[in-house]
Amino acid sequence: MTPKLRLETLRLTCSQITEDDWAFFRQLQLSPQVMHYVSDAKSEEKIHADFTARLPIWSPRSAHWLCLMVREKQSGNCIGVSGYIHRDSDCAEVGFLFAPEAQGKGYANESLRAICDYAFSEGGIRRLSATVTAGNTPSRRLLEKVGFVLEGELRESYWLRNAWHNDWLFGLLRGEYRL
Repeated sequence: MTPKLRLETLRLTCSQITEDDWAFFRQLQLSPQVMHYVSDAKSEEKIHADFTARLPIWSPRSAHWLCLMVREKQSGNCIGVSGYIHRDSDCAEVGFLFAPEAQGKGYANESLRAICDYAFSEGGIRRLSATVTAGNTPSRRLLEKVGFVLEGELRESYWLRNAWHNDWLFGLLRGEYRL
C-alpha cells in the first residue's frame, strides 16, 4: 500500500486528508467568508461527496485531488486545505482554502511553496496552474508571491452569487520556480 503523502515546513504539517478531518472540511465549505470567491452554498450531501472523493490514497498521476490538511505544528490545529489535481500528465492545477483566523499569517504561502517544491521535484509536474475568481486579490497576491504569472482573464467564465464573474488564469513553469 502506498503511504499517504506528508509535507512539512517550518511551521506546518501538510498531510493527506482522512475521515477524521470531516468536521474541519465541512466547516471550511460552510463558511461564507472562505467560500465567497469559490462557490455558492452547497448542500450537506454535496460537501460530503466532495470530501469522500478526496479520501482515497493519492499518488502522482492520480485522477483525484491531492488534498492536504494543513496544520500548525505547534498547536496541531487544522487551519486549511491545499493541494493539486492533474489536468494532463505533467500539468496540474493548485487550490487552497484557509480558515478566516489563519488568513494573513503566511500559512497559505508556506503550504503552497511546499506543494510547488513537491510537484516540481518529485511529482513529475512541468507546469502548475491556478484559476482565481477576479476580485480575489488575496489569492492573486499569494500566487504572484510564489512566482505564478497572470496569463490571462476569461470574461464571464464563472457563475457565482447570481452573476457572471471573470476568472484570472495563472501559471508557473518548473523552470521558473525557485526551489
